[in-house]
Amino acid sequence: MTDTVPLLLSRLSLNQETVRQWSLPELADGCARAGLRGVGLWRAPVRAYGVAAAARLVRDAGLAVTSLCRGGFFTAVDPGERRAALADNRAAIDEAAALGTATLVLVSGGLPPGSRDLPGARERVADALAELAPYAAERGVRLALEPLHPMYAADRCVVSTLAQALDLAERFPADRVGVVVDTYHLWWDDTVGSQLARAGAAGTATGAAGPPSRIAAFQLADWVTPLPEGVLLGRGQLGDGAVDLRWFRERVDAAGYRGPVEVEIFNPSLWSRDGAEVLTEVIARFAQHVV
Repeated sequence: MTDTVPLLLSRLSLNQETVRQWSLPELADGCARAGLRGVGLWRAPVRAYGVAAAARLVRDAGLAVTSLCRGGFFTAVDPGERRAALADNRAAIDEAAALGTATLVLVSGGLPPGSRDLPGARERVADALAELAPYAAERGVRLALEPLHPMYAADRCVVSTLAQALDLAERFPADRVGVVVDTYHLWWDDTVGSQLARAGAAGTATGAAGPPSRIAAFQLADWVTPLPEGVLLGRGQLGDGAVDLRWFRERVDAAGYRGPVEVEIFNPSLWSRDGAEVLTEVIARFAQHVV
């Protein structure tokens, strides 16, 4: 085993949704037993457990929270709905800070009912980032805008490509707004390699004191065909599908990203299995297909 392999394995983080069958204590215990150093968390189960209690649980297990998902949904036109979304995102920022993670993942939101105005919706995302970025920076949290596959553009995320995400993020300092690279959402785009390089250049352009990359989070899942459970729950186990996961990892690294590598797989077939067995498989597949 080369020196590079254990270093890369030390960056492996398990996103909570990959083993949804586990409670938060089971997640912390299972990841600690497996030798992982990080977990990605979701707001709903954290809130149900208690934010302060969750932070203490993960910390006592010797783990770091690598990201919190999710904030966002900024595209509403109605002023009341927009105020509510901003308030919820401030709460999400506070929760991320309490958990000790510097990364809050944002999903932009889809088109409002009856709208076909994608550019207008993206501008409302930019407006929300402008309002929230200073609040997040004061609390040591970086906003991480995640582009989702175009199949989600109508109802969930009007930001569909890494280029679109960078166009928005680059309006702000790199240490305040970054992007999420998720292989499930971006593998199909033939410009993603050049956009990953752009993400690295965009970070270094802020100067030596800033982050080395616009990439704030890197998440892995495979694309299997046909999608077994539809677009939301059809993510594949690493190595089961069409995504060149190692290619992504190498280019994300080349863009200056040195942070955690989260495995985030929404898949009921994984949730029906023993969580420890799933985690053991994830670690083996990560070593085989990502390292």
